[in-house]
Amino acid sequence: MTHKASGRPYTVEDLEGMPDDGHRYELIDGVLIVSPAPVPKHQKVVGEIFMLLHRACPTGLSAFTAPLSVRPSSSTELQPDVLVARDEDLTEKDLPVAPLLAVEVLSPSTALNDLNNKKAAYERMGVPGYWVVDPHELKLIVFELDVRGCYELVAEVKGEDAFEATLPFPVRIVPATLLGTWFDRA
Repeated sequence: MTHKASGRPYTVEDLEGMPDDGHRYELIDGVLIVSPAPVPKHQKVVGEIFMLLHRACPTGLSAFTAPLSVRPSSSTELQPDVLVARDEDLTEKDLPVAPLLAVEVLSPSTALNDLNNKKAAYERMGVPGYWVVDPHELKLIVFELDVRGCYELVAEVKGEDAFEATLPFPVRIVPATLLGTWFDRA
């Protein structure tokens, strides 16, 4: 769901007044994006990706799960499901610059936004790597910035196929393992 402030774009300051109601409130160029609370399957995949990235993180980099705000301007604040950032780029409150990697896990209510608006926003921010995980199809889609600063599809793996990431550091992702015991129920 997206909303526009009456008469003016939203700012990150407006987000401070949003209710603590389980929804995720984000901004892209002053447009408010409200997402419902995630379901267990979504959270399971988020947790598994976080753990894989956390374990592989070299010194000086850290992996985080939402809610951690990426706030590059007063009109944009996103909370990727999982992100990797340089420790030196973090403040006490947020990440004011582009992360090295942003990961979004699709759900029926966020898929269109994740594949379009957020992808474009991350690209404009200069996020080097953007991963999209579809937990229903057990699929990982990987985009990386090319020399022009545009996202290029570099991999699409499903099920038991592995993606051997090099950006932002070496890590192996197998979509079928991201649901653990949920795989049998998927």
